[in-house]
Amino acid sequence: MLRRPGPVTPQDVRHAVDLCSDALRGAVDTDWTVPAGDLTWSCRETAEHLADDLFAYAGQLGPRRPPLDTHVPFAWARTSPDAPALSVSGDPAAGAAGLVEVIEACGTFLWAVASAVAPETRAHHVFGLSDPEGFAAMGVVETLVHTHDIGRGLGFAWTPPPQLCARALYRLFPEAPADTDPWATLLWATGRGELPGHPRLETWRWYSAPRA
Repeated sequence: MLRRPGPVTPQDVRHAVDLCSDALRGAVDTDWTVPAGDLTWSCRETAEHLADDLFAYAGQLGPRRPPLDTHVPFAWARTSPDAPALSVSGDPAAGAAGLVEVIEACGTFLWAVASAVAPETRAHHVFGLSDPEGFAAMGVVETLVHTHDIGRGLGFAWTPPPQLCARALYRLFPEAPADTDPWATLLWATGRGELPGHPRLETWRWYSAPRA
């Protein structure tokens, strides 16, 4: 089991989104219609999915009495049968640079809400009833791994700080190995790579419930 490296904080969300934004802004003039890594979604669809996740996690914590058994009922839609379901999307006329702004805005929403609500707040997630730290950790993981996916599609290499990865791993992946590189381990835990002695995962999940 991983030794606790420190809690995931709202500031970690802001840091992860800043790193994502810096990386994506260097590639706004490339073709975002190509697949994002091994995903079936394009880089643009993956970026919209990331923004939508950050928005949804903020929204889940936001009601006066957050729902404990279902999602906050934002409307969502798909642009095609294979596209991600979205409540938030970017204006195509604003291009990739505009979509990066949408990611930044939604990251700020999650940072602000996770900072504002009481630590004992609980809200529904399909992988377990979670708290503000858990939703912050989910936002960090979504940001890190989808920046990786988009980077693979657009042709840039990207490695986030190991301690940021380690905090998110501890919070959401209690069965992850403790003696491997945190970033490589996070990619393995989300089905994106192999580790020595640990074959690539065909299915994966995280555990949103607060750690004991």
